[in-house]
Amino acid sequence: MHPWAGRRERGDGRRDGEQAVSDEVRGWLSPKAVAAEAGVSQEFDLSQCVREPIHLLGGVQSYGALVAARSHDAVVDTVSRNAREVLGRAAEELVGRPVTELIGEEQWALARESAEAVAGFPVNSAVIPPENSGPASPPDGPAASGVLSLALEQDGRARLFDVTVHRVAELLVLEFEPRSADRPFVFQSFYPRVRRALQRLQGAAGVTECCEAAVGEVQALTGYDRVVAYRFEGTDGPGQVIAEVRNEGREPWLGLWFPASDIPPQARRLYARNWIRAIADVDDRTVGLLPELREETGEPLDLSGSILRTVSGYHLEYLRNIGVTSSMSVSLLQDGELWGLIACHGDEPRRLTPEVRAACEFFGIALSLQLAAVAEREQADELSGYRRALAALLAQLTSQAPDALPFPDSGVPELIHADGALLIRGTETLATGAPPPEGLPRLLERLADRSPVGEVWSSDRVPEVLGLEPADAEARELPAGLLFLPFNRDGDLLAWWRRELPAPREWAADPARPVRTGPGGERLTPRGSAAVHRATVRGRSEPWSPAQRVVAGELWREMSGLLSRRTAYLEARNTELSRTNEDLDSFAHAAAHDLKEPLRGISNAASFIVEDAGSELDATSLRRLTTVGRLAERMDGLLDSLLHFSRLGQVGLRRELLSLDEVVDDALVVAGARLAEQGVTLVRPAALPWLRADRERLREVLENLLVNAAKYAADEGTGERRVWVEAVPVVPPGGDTEVPVVPPGGDTEDPDSGGDGRPVTAVVVRDNGIGIPPDRHEDVLQLFRRLHARGERGGGSGVGLAVVKRIVERHGGRLWLESPAAAPDGSRGGGPGTAVWFTLGGADSPPSG
Repeated sequence: MHPWAGRRERGDGRRDGEQAVSDEVRGWLSPKAVAAEAGVSQEFDLSQCVREPIHLLGGVQSYGALVAARSHDAVVDTVSRNAREVLGRAAEELVGRPVTELIGEEQWALARESAEAVAGFPVNSAVIPPENSGPASPPDGPAASGVLSLALEQDGRARLFDVTVHRVAELLVLEFEPRSADRPFVFQSFYPRVRRALQRLQGAAGVTECCEAAVGEVQALTGYDRVVAYRFEGTDGPGQVIAEVRNEGREPWLGLWFPASDIPPQARRLYARNWIRAIADVDDRTVGLLPELREETGEPLDLSGSILRTVSGYHLEYLRNIGVTSSMSVSLLQDGELWGLIACHGDEPRRLTPEVRAACEFFGIALSLQLAAVAEREQADELSGYRRALAALLAQLTSQAPDALPFPDSGVPELIHADGALLIRGTETLATGAPPPEGLPRLLERLADRSPVGEVWSSDRVPEVLGLEPADAEARELPAGLLFLPFNRDGDLLAWWRRELPAPREWAADPARPVRTGPGGERLTPRGSAAVHRATVRGRSEPWSPAQRVVAGELWREMSGLLSRRTAYLEARNTELSRTNEDLDSFAHAAAHDLKEPLRGISNAASFIVEDAGSELDATSLRRLTTVGRLAERMDGLLDSLLHFSRLGQVGLRRELLSLDEVVDDALVVAGARLAEQGVTLVRPAALPWLRADRERLREVLENLLVNAAKYAADEGTGERRVWVEAVPVVPPGGDTEVPVVPPGGDTEDPDSGGDGRPVTAVVVRDNGIGIPPDRHEDVLQLFRRLHARGERGGGSGVGLAVVKRIVERHGGRLWLESPAAAPDGSRGGGPGTAVWFTLGGADSPPSG
C-alpha cells in the first residue's frame, strides 16, 4: 500500500527484471521474505528504501507553518520557509529571535503548559541529549502532542490558528494551521458521532468485526473515498486488507496482500510513534526549513512527531499512480508494536481539522484497546479448552509405572494441534503422532544447544529461520513448524512439529501490467482485484498461537517434575540392584567355595569304596558308585566355573592401551591347539588396532570365542573351516538401549558411545561353523546354557559366552550376536556361521611415541 523505493535501470550486467538485494535489505527482510518480494515482481532498489531518513526530510506541507524554539529561553531555532505566507513574518526575521515576538508571552506560556501536560515533565528542564548520542531517532512509544488555539496579529486584525505542540529534545515545535472562519467547533454536535462509533466498536465480537465497524465509522467521520483496515503479519512482514469500505467505482482490495517492502522499517517506527498521519494533497509543494541543517546536530530538524511533516517522494508518486489525492493513516498498536493501520484514500485534496484528527486518533487508540481485549478474550477461551485437554493428558501420565518415561502413546500432538511430538531424554527418543521427519533430531540438537532451559522456542517457518528454500528444507526432511522446550543443557527436550501448509495468496501487484515512469525512475503500480498476482507461500506451517505456547510450557513443567521423580526412582533402583548384585556375587563365591569341600568328600568316599570293596560289590552297586564319582567331578567343574564367574564381579579392571594383535597371540597359546585339532584356519588383517582394556580379561574373551569357533566348526566335507578376527567401526544395534548397569568396582569412566547412533570400534570374532538358531541367541549368553548335549561338540559347562558377556559389560561395552553370518571376504563353504560382536567402552587410540 505504501511503497517507498523505486526500480532503476540495470547497470550491473543483469537483465531488467532481475532482483538486486543489498546487504542492508537482507538485514531487514529474511531470505524467505526477500524471495516473497521477488515472487510478486517488485523490481525495486530496496536499499534506497531502507536508507531513506524519512523523519529528516527537512520539509513540511504548505498549508501550515512550523516554528521550533528552545524551551528554556524561547529563542527560535528552526522555521518553515513559508512563514511569511502563513504567519505574516519572514522566516529570516524569526530565526534567532524570541518566539514571543511572534506569539507573545502569554501564548508562549500556554504552549509550554500544553507541552508539559502531554509530556508529563516540566518544559523548562531543558533536557538536551548528549552530543555523542548519535542522530535523533524516534523514542519508544507514541509521540505526545497537544493542540491549542492561538491568535496572531495580521494587517491589524487577529487571525486564529490551531497550533499543535510537541517536544524534540530541548525544542518546542509549534505547528500552525490556519483556522477557517466558517469552521466553528461545536462539541455537542461532534461528540455524538464519536460516541456512536465507540459504541459500535464495543459491540463487535471478533477482530474482523471490529475492523469492519472501524472503517465504516472512520469514513463517516472523515469523508474519505476508501478506508481499509490493514493487518501486518509480524512486526516486519507483509500485510493484508481485512476490512474495507469504498465509494462506488473503486476496485475492491479486501483480502489482498501487500509486500513488506511497501512499508520499510523506519516508516513502521514512525507509525508506531504517531497515532495519525495525514497528507492533505499529494501535489502539494513541499516547504523547506530554515536552516536546512541545525548547527547543534548537523542534520535537519527531527520531524518524527510532526503533523505537517512532508512525505517521501516515492510514496507521493505511488499515491498518484493509484489515483489518490489525499490520505490519512491511523496506527493500530498491540503491546507497543505496530499491529496494523486504518488507511484512508481520497479522490480530492482533503485537509482534516485538528478536531477530526483528534477524533480519529482517539478512535485508533480505542480500536487498539478493543482489539487487544478481543485477542485476550479469544486467547483465554482457547487456553481454557487446551487446559481441559491437558488435565486429561496429565491423568494418563501420572498413572504410568514410576520407571516409565512419562510420555503417552497419544494425546501429546493433539494437545496443541501438531502433527507429531517427541520426547528426548538421554539416549531415549520417544515419538508419537505421525513419524517425525528424518532431519528433525539433528535440527533439535542444533537449536536446543542455543536455547534457554524451560523457554518456549517456536516458529511456523523453520526453513526461513534456517535460511533455506522450501524445496531444500523438504529435501533435508525438515518440518515447517517447530515448538520445543529444553529440560536441561544436555539435549533433553520436549518438542512438537508441524508439516508445511501451503497458503495461496493474492498480491496487489501484477507483473503483467505496465509500470509508470516518474522523476525517480520506474515505479511498480499496485492494482485492484481485477489485476492481482496469485502466489502460494511455501515453507510455513499453521502458526503457533500464544495459548498453545502457554499450554506447552505447562505440560513441560509437569513432565519436568515427573522426569525428576523417575530419575530419583531409577537411581534408587540402581543402587539397590548394585547392592543386590554385590550380595549375589558374594553369595555365589561363598556357596561355590563352601560346597567344594563336602563335594570333594563325596567324591573321595565313592573312590575309596570302589577301591576297597569293589570286588565284593555287585555290578549295579559298582555302576552307581562310579556314577556318583563322575557326577561329583562334574559338579566340581561347575563350581569352579561359578567361582570364576563370581570373581569377575569383584575384581577391578586394570585398563591399559593394548595392541589387539598381541592379545590375540596370547589367546592362541591356549586356543591355537584346539583350532589346529579341528582344522580351523585363523584369518586376521595385517594389523589390528589398539584398544584400551584389561589385558587378562580381553585375552579370556578372545580365548573363549576362538575355542568356541573350534568346538562348533562346520562338519567335515563342507569346505574350508575358518575363523576371522577383525576390528571395525559399527553402530551397535538398538542404539537407544541403555548401557547395562555396572556393578561396584566396574569401570564406568569411558561408557560405550554407540548409544546415540554414532559409529564405535567393535571387535568381531566370526566363523563359518554350524551357527546358532536365532531363537537361541539370548539363551547362549546365560550361565550354564548349552546348545548341545553334554558330551557333544567337545563338552563344556555352558559358561564361556556368559563369562565373555560379563567381561564386556564390566568394561562398559556391549555384546551382540549375528547368525547366520556371512564371511567378510565373501568366501563360501562351511556352515551358516556365527559372529560375536563386542565393544569395550573405552577411547581407542594408537600408542604414543
